Amino acid sequence: MTEMVQKTIDYMRQKQAGESTGHDWWHTKRVYDMALRLGKAQSETVDMEIVALGALLHDIEDWKFNNGDEDAGPAAAAKWLESLGADETTVTHVKFIIRDLSFKGSDTGSMKSREGMIVQDADRLDAVGAIGIARTFAFGGKLGSEVFNPEMPARVNITGDEYKDKNIKMTTVNHFYEKLFKLKNLYNLEEARTIGLVRHAYLKDFMHTLLEECGATDTQQYRLLDDL
Repeated sequence: MTEMVQKTIDYMRQKQAGESTGHDWWHTKRVYDMALRLGKAQSETVDMEIVALGALLHDIEDWKFNNGDEDAGPAAAAKWLESLGADETTVTHVKFIIRDLSFKGSDTGSMKSREGMIVQDADRLDAVGAIGIARTFAFGGKLGSEVFNPEMPARVNITGDEYKDKNIKMTTVNHFYEKLFKLKNLYNLEEARTIGLVRHAYLKDFMHTLLEECGATDTQQYRLLDDL
């Protein structure tokens, strides 16, 4: 671990302490740990300091909490790294990772570097499985979303603008269809895909049970599960 990485750990742990939407320090720590795991499994050369910094800073200023400003995160990361004396190559690479990382509906872009792919996959893996379920309901509660409304069909195919539009009402259950169930086809690395498919199966089992408990086996959401 380099001094720059250690200082960034200390900074982000303090900055994200007590955050309640599922984008807290412990989310960042899990993404960091998973990114290191995926990075070390690569057969080709990977800059692990870039991987570490990208993972630690990926949510430094999330666009979801900055009025949709996708430049807020890269700018904040650059300011922090420059304060540590990071070289221009490092700053630029981390900025690109943060800018291209997030899921944005059908407008989600692809990573240009292996380091970016690793960080993106690590972040996506924390959006699925048991922890992904917990984080989704925490975020939905913070937004004031209903847990489930059988009269509100899921938006299966949405644009980036629709995904980011806070004025469009949605339920927390429907977010599974808008994003979480789609992630199984979006991993960059085979290692991440293997982990992700296990967590995807857990999501489907959970949703089957939830909808059955809600007496919602005749809803669009339930019928869609067989195709996911």
